[in-house]
Amino acid sequence: MGDEGVKNEAMEIMGLFQVLPRLVVFDLDYTLWPFYCECRSKREMPSLYPHAKGILYALKDKGVNLAIASRSPTPDIANTFLDKLGIKPLFVAQEIFSSWTHKTEHFQRIKQRSGIPYNEMLFFDDEDRNIEAVSKMGVTSILVHNGVNLGALRQGLTKFTQNLESSERNKQRWQNFSRKSSSSERDQS
Repeated sequence: MGDEGVKNEAMEIMGLFQVLPRLVVFDLDYTLWPFYCECRSKREMPSLYPHAKGILYALKDKGVNLAIASRSPTPDIANTFLDKLGIKPLFVAQEIFSSWTHKTEHFQRIKQRSGIPYNEMLFFDDEDRNIEAVSKMGVTSILVHNGVNLGALRQGLTKFTQNLESSERNKQRWQNFSRKSSSSERDQS
C-alpha cells in the first residue's frame, strides 16, 4: 500500500474516534525509520517504515500536532535525514539530543514549547524503558516493534481514548467527593 493508501486508511481509523490527541510524538530510530542514525552517513538517502509517511500526513490533515523525541547522539544526521525525507516542517517540536533520562527531559521541553498537557499527547517508541518513563508522566505511550504502522496507530488511539475516559471518570469522582465533603462540613457547622 502506497503513502496515499496508508493516509486514507489512517484517516478512516481516526474517524472512528470522537477525540484525538492534540499532539502525537514519535521517536526516530526504529520507530519512523528502520536504522540508528549514528550508524549512517549524512550522504545516504534514508527511508521511512512503509506506513510512517501516510500516518504523519493523515494526522497533520486532521489537525493533530506532531513532534519528535529522539535520544540520538547524532542530531545532525537525524536533521539531515528529516530534511531529505521532506518531513521536517511537519513537526512543531523536534527534541533530538542524547540523554540518560529516558525521554522525560524531551517531553518536558515539548510540553513547554507546545503548551499541550501530557494527558493530551500520544507517543510511539521502540524501547520499553522510554515507554515506561513517559507513561508515568501521563502520556499515552505505545511500544512499536517494527516501526509505526496502522495497527500501532489504532492501538494508540484506542488506549488514548481509554486513558482520557478514565481520567474524566476520576475527575468526576473527585468533584463529587469534594461536593459531599464540603456539604457535610456545612452540615456539621
